[in-house]
Amino acid sequence: MWTEQDNALCRTFRFTDFKIAFSFMSDVAEEAEFQDHHPWWSNEYNTVSFRLRTHSAGNVISDKDRKLAASIDILAAEYGGQEG
Repeated sequence: MWTEQDNALCRTFRFTDFKIAFSFMSDVAEEAEFQDHHPWWSNEYNTVSFRLRTHSAGNVISDKDRKLAASIDILAAEYGGQEG
């Protein structure tokens, strides 16, 4: 589940290996570009963590963040992502 921390939506996903995690990140990058809303994220081996907030709205959570989070959830399910 996404949690709210320091005015950001946060979530971590774990995948079976680095290759799957990286493929997931590539698809998220495409979706983020399509939505013109880019996440802060990090990757370590099979784990991908996100922090979503809208800088143009004063660094708070906006509908853009919730929309991107929903898209990320769909992609993570397609790649077999588990709660990290």
